Amino acid sequence: MYSPKWSKAKKKLKSLTCESLAGRVDFQVINYRKAHDGLGRAVITVDGKELLSMCTITAEREEYKKEWTLRHSQEFYEFDDVEENIRIQDIAHQLLKQEGIYGQYDFFDALESYFNAPISESLASENHIIQILSLMDRRVGKRPLVKMEKRIANEPEWVQRIYKLRCEVEGIRLENGDPEYAN
Repeated sequence: MYSPKWSKAKKKLKSLTCESLAGRVDFQVINYRKAHDGLGRAVITVDGKELLSMCTITAEREEYKKEWTLRHSQEFYEFDDVEENIRIQDIAHQLLKQEGIYGQYDFFDALESYFNAPISESLASENHIIQILSLMDRRVGKRPLVKMEKRIANEPEWVQRIYKLRCEVEGIRLENGDPEYAN
């Protein structure tokens, strides 16, 4: 998990956010003191509205439900089989990611990867959190944004919203699959 203080990470995120989105995008981490693990939520807001809320409690509850369903869909399940338990937990976690359900720990893992990878690698990432952080990045110019149009069409709605917002603020029109620079 990402170890530096959140204030330092937030400052770095803000410095990497493109100028045109600087006042519109915000990142927040809310920790619940009385939670058993001290974790809470990570939130990405656009124009003051939550785009993505990554709540640890919600994610863990949904992961438990998925695990339960996976275990009981098998004809025989050995409770003490550690390898099988880990495999089922990994499958459940991947299913949650596909549904866009993330915990705060997913946000911190994505941050660590995003901060330590080249921007080209981050843009091509399968991790949707890394994708939206990359789409807001000042190091991404108009040409790479235009080239991404077809790929972004297959991503979740909230990733597409960030992409469209970034294109809008950069003056890029995306119409009928024929992107061009707006004057």
